[in-house]
Amino acid sequence: MRHYEIVFMVHPDQSEQVPAMVERYRALIEEDGGHIHRLEDWGRRQLAYPIHKIHKAHYVLMNIECSPGVLDELQSAFRFNDAVIRNLIIQRDGPETEPSLLVRSRDERPDREDREDREDREDRGRHDRDDVDDDLEIEDEAV
Repeated sequence: MRHYEIVFMVHPDQSEQVPAMVERYRALIEEDGGHIHRLEDWGRRQLAYPIHKIHKAHYVLMNIECSPGVLDELQSAFRFNDAVIRNLIIQRDGPETEPSLLVRSRDERPDREDREDREDREDRGRHDRDDVDDDLEIEDEAV
C-alpha cells in the first residue's frame, strides 16, 4: 500500500455534506484495509482566484494509506461528484500524522478578544484625537 496526501475543495453551498462525504471516503479506504493517518477539515476559505464564479470553498485534507484500486475509486468519486470543485492527490514517501502548518498556525495565534492591549489602543486613539482638537484651538487663538 502507498501513502497519499489528498486535498479537495467542496462548493460552499454543499458544506453541510462534507462530513457525510468524508465518512463515505473513510469507509471506502478502510474496507480495503487502508488507513487514514491525518484528517483535517479546514472549513471555508477564500480562493486565490474565482472558480466558476465561486470565491470561497470548503477545504478538507486527508493523508491516507491505500491500494491503487481504492485510489482510482476515490478519483472517480471526486470526478463525478458535482460538489467537489477541485482535488489534488500527491503520492508521499511515508505517513504524515502531525498537524499541518495551517492548523498549527491557527492554534498558536492569540485570540483577538484576549489581547489586553486592545483597550490601550482605544484609549490612545481618543487621546490623540483630543490632542488634535487642542492644536486646532491653539491655532484659532493665534489668528
